[in-house]
Amino acid sequence: MAFFDFLRGKQQPKHMKRSYYGAETGRLFSDFITQSLSADSEISPSLRVLRDRCRQLSRNDPYAKRYIQILNSNVVGSAGVRLQVRKRNPDGSLDTPGNRIVENAWASWGRKETCSIDGRLSWNQCQRLFIETLARDGEVLVRKIKNPRGNRFGFSLQFIEADYLDESYNNTATNGNEIRMGVEITKEGKPVAYWLFEDNPSHTNGFGRPNYRNRIRVPADEIIHSFIQERAGQTRGVPMMANVLSRLKMLDGYEEASLVHARVAASKMGFFTSPSGDEFIGDEYEGAAPLMDASPGTFSQLPEGMSFESFDPSGVGGADFADFEKAILRGIASGLGVSYVSLSNNLEGVSYSSIRQGTMEDRDNFKMLQQFMIEHFVDDVYRSWLEQAITYNAVNLPMSKYDIFADQVTYRPRGYPAIDPQKEVNANIAAINSGIMTLQDVHGQNGRDTEEVFEQVAREKDLAERYEIQTAFQPFGNKLPATATVEGSEAEEDGDV
Repeated sequence: MAFFDFLRGKQQPKHMKRSYYGAETGRLFSDFITQSLSADSEISPSLRVLRDRCRQLSRNDPYAKRYIQILNSNVVGSAGVRLQVRKRNPDGSLDTPGNRIVENAWASWGRKETCSIDGRLSWNQCQRLFIETLARDGEVLVRKIKNPRGNRFGFSLQFIEADYLDESYNNTATNGNEIRMGVEITKEGKPVAYWLFEDNPSHTNGFGRPNYRNRIRVPADEIIHSFIQERAGQTRGVPMMANVLSRLKMLDGYEEASLVHARVAASKMGFFTSPSGDEFIGDEYEGAAPLMDASPGTFSQLPEGMSFESFDPSGVGGADFADFEKAILRGIASGLGVSYVSLSNNLEGVSYSSIRQGTMEDRDNFKMLQQFMIEHFVDDVYRSWLEQAITYNAVNLPMSKYDIFADQVTYRPRGYPAIDPQKEVNANIAAINSGIMTLQDVHGQNGRDTEEVFEQVAREKDLAERYEIQTAFQPFGNKLPATATVEGSEAEEDGDV
């Protein structure tokens, strides 16, 4: 058999093509990283650099700053997330007095004097700082301070920068728990404590040296650690701008190069040359280079043998700059989850249908961030505050009712105005009449509550009656027919005249 195999020749093995083109190897895929690492193994060596670069861009890059402004205005808004307590009585009716006690106390605590431990941040400002830190640093650390002095609610918040949590600190605790990037976790991955520096390690003490301090162990029930988890087993958060850092930096460099090119081209510089190499004596010198006065409307005679060669740079800028910038910004906007129109503030060539589609997609993303902030920050703060407020008698309720008032609440984030009010109002009316939507569904789109709307309408109606003013509209239902009134004497009415 071996002899016949020799006559047939040695068969070449067939090349097996991979099932997924993305798994191909070769010259075009040689720089494709294929190493498998856990989420924390990927994050740990890069986290500090990513965080510092995102902070630098948010300070100096206009598009990074614009992104944070978009999140602040669309996720938090001017009023932030509002609390509405919906505790009900045994008969199903709302416990209006009890609900108002909690809501009024919550609003009173939200002032900056009691909300933050340093007395600088109101509750609305805390929400804006939360979403801004989440986008810039990738994670938010808030310490819940109980029993602070001079606080009648017994509760305050302290925002802590992520620098306090050392991403290079990996160890095994004395109780057997793993300390991973400063977070002490159980075998199941649940955080039980945070090992924080006593002071910000990036703070300088006036001599240009970092002011390091010892670490302290803070139980996890005193810390709110919020970040968007992208992989299972992830312990620390990554900045939301991390995937567009290189594009933002390159775009900034390209804009700078284009600006320098435009300034150089507008200067119309040139060089003096001569075949014999004789030195040109200009009007003045700047260093070792001779200069010549080039005032508008003047002509100068060059020495014999001298000639002038203009310097007209080309290559960057011009008509290609706008197209290049638009293409890069579209990629950046996609990576950040916002529309190009919002990020660039460019409404050129935008139609109603396209801007409506982009706005609707933006709002869906903002709503997800609103829900994340409610679940990972607002609700935690409210529950901790309510427990302390009842303990300190700042809320006149027995502790036995804590669970009821803690659970039966509704958080209302900011709503969004209609893009085309007339069309959307008519569509909402048709949906309500057909039973597809309720009044609360419609009011919830604007961040309002039906009960609040009814109360406001009733107050305005009473106010109009007090001042004997008849309004020309009747909300909620068919318009009432106008009633004719005839003014005259009783005699005229009886027909005696």
